[in-house]
Amino acid sequence: MPVLPDGWRLVALQSVSSTNDEAARLADSGTPEGTVVWAREQTGGRGRRGRRWTSPAGNLYCSTVLRPDCPAPRAAELGFVAALAVADIVPPKRAVRVKWPNDVLVDGGKVAGILPESAIGEDGKAQHVVMGIGVNVGFAPDLPEMRYPSAMLGGTVEGALEKLTAALAARLGQWRRAGFEAIRSAWLAKAGPIGLDVDVKLGEELVRGRFAGIDGDGALLLETSAGRRKIVAGELLGRAA
Repeated sequence: MPVLPDGWRLVALQSVSSTNDEAARLADSGTPEGTVVWAREQTGGRGRRGRRWTSPAGNLYCSTVLRPDCPAPRAAELGFVAALAVADIVPPKRAVRVKWPNDVLVDGGKVAGILPESAIGEDGKAQHVVMGIGVNVGFAPDLPEMRYPSAMLGGTVEGALEKLTAALAARLGQWRRAGFEAIRSAWLAKAGPIGLDVDVKLGEELVRGRFAGIDGDGALLLETSAGRRKIVAGELLGRAA
């Protein structure tokens, strides 16, 4: 059985529709931060914007309950925390990049998907955040709707889970101690270079410009022909950034 950080709890399942849904159910019932739902396979896995996430046995599918005790807008910062945690477990000889808002690429291929889902209380604070993370460990699925080729991490699922939870605990500690600025700086160091040409899809609109980093709230900054633009939600196309 995988060993998790001190105080963390593992809920191991053979199969589940969605680890995020199961973790949310546990979070609603009061389970503490650090509860990790891990399944060998998902039958109804999903990614951002409702996309299907292929989830047969052989890769890592897990969702972690977080209780950040922060205003709702700051909960979005945890997606960057999770992306860095995934990047931290990539072997040093491989080229790793993070892509806004929370994808991780290895050797140019997508190795992980991250789906944070928050429950907001009447006081405007995040009651909990379920951090869903899927990592290609044993195989790299090739789906026609994917905008990037897939990559895989290699090794064992159990080993990836141990390393990921340790990295996530460490990055959460950094976020709590030093704030988002420390996470932002670390994320930018692993993103595509400033000035990289990128396209961003906003609904039916396609915005073209040069990557200018992310601001203190995690919004994408884009230098366009009409001036600098701040993008809070969208889909970045092209290379890492």
